[in-house]
Amino acid sequence: MAPDNSAVRTGSTLMLIAGLAFIGYAVVFFIRSFTGTGFELGVETLNGVTKEQLNALNPAVMYYINHLHIATAGFIAATGIAVAALSWWGVRKGEWWAWWAAMVSPVAGLAVALPMHYFGHFTYDWVSHLGPIYLATLVFVIGALQALRGFLQKGSSGPAR
Repeated sequence: MAPDNSAVRTGSTLMLIAGLAFIGYAVVFFIRSFTGTGFELGVETLNGVTKEQLNALNPAVMYYINHLHIATAGFIAATGIAVAALSWWGVRKGEWWAWWAAMVSPVAGLAVALPMHYFGHFTYDWVSHLGPIYLATLVFVIGALQALRGFLQKGSSGPAR
């Protein structure tokens, strides 16, 4: 167990909050698969084509899109659960392995998912589409850096870097 270290406590709490925000985003992502436009947050149409128009053209297309959204929601939730658990039960105790695992999980997901948003292949409202995940990521990064600061202070537990 790590010595009492407020930077680690504060950082791990912020990381936990971000993990819970990832889970919340996943829940909204999942619900949006069945309601509203049928597309993601901030995506009203696919370049002017509505869910109804796609469904009339080929219902399999909408079922396919929904299946991808549901799977994506599951992976976002799984990442959030991992981040929350690692932050609360590992990082908070000063465990380096937990900090690294909590860092790698969302970074891997975001490194794969975010670049596609900047190729301009479809239009979206970036504030509602990417804003929530960027906000959660900002909270996470602040928490991770705060926890790292605490880890690097003399007296923190964990293996040598």
